[in-house]
Amino acid sequence: MGDVLMLVTNEDASFYRQQVDALEDLGLNCDTVAVPNSEDGTRRLRHYARFYGATLRKSLSEYDVVHANYGLTAPAALAQRRRPVVLSLWGSDLLGSYGRLSTWCANRCDEVIVMSDAMATELDRDAHVIPHGVDMERFSPTAQASARDELGWDQNARIVLFPYDPERPIKDFPRARAVVDDAASRLDGHVALRTVSGVDHGEIPRYMNATDVMLLTSRREGSPNTVKEALACNCPVVSTDVGDVSDYVAALDYSGVCADDDELVERLVATLRAAPVSEGREQVAALGLPEMARNIASVYRRAGARGVTVDG
Repeated sequence: MGDVLMLVTNEDASFYRQQVDALEDLGLNCDTVAVPNSEDGTRRLRHYARFYGATLRKSLSEYDVVHANYGLTAPAALAQRRRPVVLSLWGSDLLGSYGRLSTWCANRCDEVIVMSDAMATELDRDAHVIPHGVDMERFSPTAQASARDELGWDQNARIVLFPYDPERPIKDFPRARAVVDDAASRLDGHVALRTVSGVDHGEIPRYMNATDVMLLTSRREGSPNTVKEALACNCPVVSTDVGDVSDYVAALDYSGVCADDDELVERLVATLRAAPVSEGREQVAALGLPEMARNIASVYRRAGARGVTVDG
């Protein structure tokens, strides 16, 4: 039991919706206030001003805790003084251009959650490391041939998946294209680079199961859920050394993090040649949604939300 006021920039983010659903499965009641945006999807100062007002009005109700999800929601959470505040930092809010604001707010919140140990070291206070959970039932291995048939993909090609919108600069799609082109020149047969974005989250496992290897060339990450979801599908992952990716792939033979483009190419070539049966699922077995929700609920209690109890 317990009532939680959730603040978030994007309430449609799949990992946020999964978090809310998992907390409600424990018996908590979660109400969301999201930052509004323009028709083109951008958020400006006036949108945050409206968000602050909505947060203050909503906080007058009998909530046990205010949970600010993403650093830019923290000022509104701290503007109300009636409820304890828990702040979750997702990665770019702490490691990117808003890092100074997020750090300032984190030092004033009752409790802070981060996605990785590396993020925790960026703060001048204690933080709880609770990565976003993975829906282990949805993200599970299936036959590659069936997944490719459903997507209309070539059964004979070696397929590399870039799991983001190519237009997002921080994800560095041009680098991925160059790495795949170099790798393809060293391999026989067709190597195809596929991207996935803008599809329903429930469709993503099909793409991961149809893929030979997932490639990340991000310049910066916190704890990318797409890596954990790929590993849950036993899809190998080759990545730049960002966030906590190395924590999940270091023990795997054909997944890994790389320091430069040469290493990315070499690792990609080795993985595509081997066509391995990955055991990545074992590396993320402890990241299920119920475990994540229970850990977050325990942080609410530490923050002073005495009304928060967990069913079962």
